[in-house]
Amino acid sequence: MMKQIALVSMTLLVFAGGCSRNTIAETYGEDARKIIQATLDKNDAWTKMEELCDGIGYRLSGSPGLEQAVEWAVASMKADGQERVHTETVMVPKWVRGNEWAKMVKPHEYELHMLGLGLSVGTPPNGITAPVVCVKDEKEFEALGDQMKGKIVLFNNPMPEYHPEKGAQYGTAVRFRSRGPRMASEKGALACLVRSVTAYSLRSPHTGATSYDKETPKIPAAAISTEDAAMISRLTARGEEVIVKLKMDAKNHGMVPSANVIGELRGSTRPDEVLVIGGHLDAWDVGHGAHDDAGGCVIAMEAINVLRRLNLIPKRTIRVVLWTNEENGLNGGRQYAKDHADEMPKHIGAIESDSGVFAPKGISVQHRDANIQAIAAKQLEDILQLLEPINANMVKEGWSGADISPMKPAGVVLMGFMVEGSTYFHLHHSHADTLDKVNPDELSRCVAALAVVSYVLADMPGRLGVPSEN
Repeated sequence: MMKQIALVSMTLLVFAGGCSRNTIAETYGEDARKIIQATLDKNDAWTKMEELCDGIGYRLSGSPGLEQAVEWAVASMKADGQERVHTETVMVPKWVRGNEWAKMVKPHEYELHMLGLGLSVGTPPNGITAPVVCVKDEKEFEALGDQMKGKIVLFNNPMPEYHPEKGAQYGTAVRFRSRGPRMASEKGALACLVRSVTAYSLRSPHTGATSYDKETPKIPAAAISTEDAAMISRLTARGEEVIVKLKMDAKNHGMVPSANVIGELRGSTRPDEVLVIGGHLDAWDVGHGAHDDAGGCVIAMEAINVLRRLNLIPKRTIRVVLWTNEENGLNGGRQYAKDHADEMPKHIGAIESDSGVFAPKGISVQHRDANIQAIAAKQLEDILQLLEPINANMVKEGWSGADISPMKPAGVVLMGFMVEGSTYFHLHHSHADTLDKVNPDELSRCVAALAVVSYVLADMPGRLGVPSEN
């Protein structure tokens, strides 16, 4: 570890001293070196991860775990000396999974590995037993027509393998998790099963939110492992009748109070101008939400902690926001945008971390105006030269994050913290998202990268997305 730190330090010294191609590198090279060196040398991110993941565990909206996490985050940021630490009330859904199971009863008995989808209704007390029909896409679905009436519909839509250029391609598979139950209900189905949204599995089911509409009857919905989905699909393709029994006690208990947690590193000369950084504090009721999204919360908390310890106080305020209810409602993000609507013109940007805390790669940028987005991307290319020593200097235009998306209509420049994502969806929304999957060195590099970018954005003379006068 010490050899790695020394190598990074030497590289940064050469970069900061020898680069004269842009003002950002000249102005902030030494500060970036200090931030990276100090973070890699020592930080409290791993301790915070242990407290949140091992000490509290799952944190689904409406659960005691989430409220414990809110209290922990407030206490942790106050202990670090952050300013204006407080909570802001958000109403969130309280959905309780309860007992659940599924098994194939024909052509032979076989326990299925399943997880009910978030916000799903439960089955009748005796469960639902019915034949299964399989479809892989919308074309096959429409072709079945009335054949789905009285059946259980299985959407066996495989998620592609991770692609170096295209990424995880999550969107190609997740659509049936959110829309499948409504689609199946419209055709008279009794229940809906979806293939877990992952390209890698050891019979590990992955949950996630689903949704209903007012016009269509609500039917129970669950994810099953990719192996089980593939097996059922093979059986039905051979002409076998597959019958499954599904039992779910899931229940929605209405809306209950939760909170976003906020803490700040107040700006020295323009404290009313704000850069938001953060992640979502809630997590599914399986695993401990280590990568999704304890890591995103912790690196934001620790980024301003590192800056405070180094006495690097930027001109503008860096505000950490830990959002509630991202997983099954997004009410935390919406409420923040509503509560701070008058401040939005003073928000110079927002960075969300919700892709895990693997090796940092860079920043994505998004804005409602394509010209401003392009200007911001070019500026970020200059800023992220400071992260070349830790290989985190990639800039992309496009998606930023769910929790910060409600700020888009107000014209805030939105950014996503990008990491190496080849294995993220192996763990996503599953029992496997636990702290042992987090690499402490990669976690520290994420803290360093976010601290450098946040400091420069909050301190530089101009605002991101505004053309330089030079």
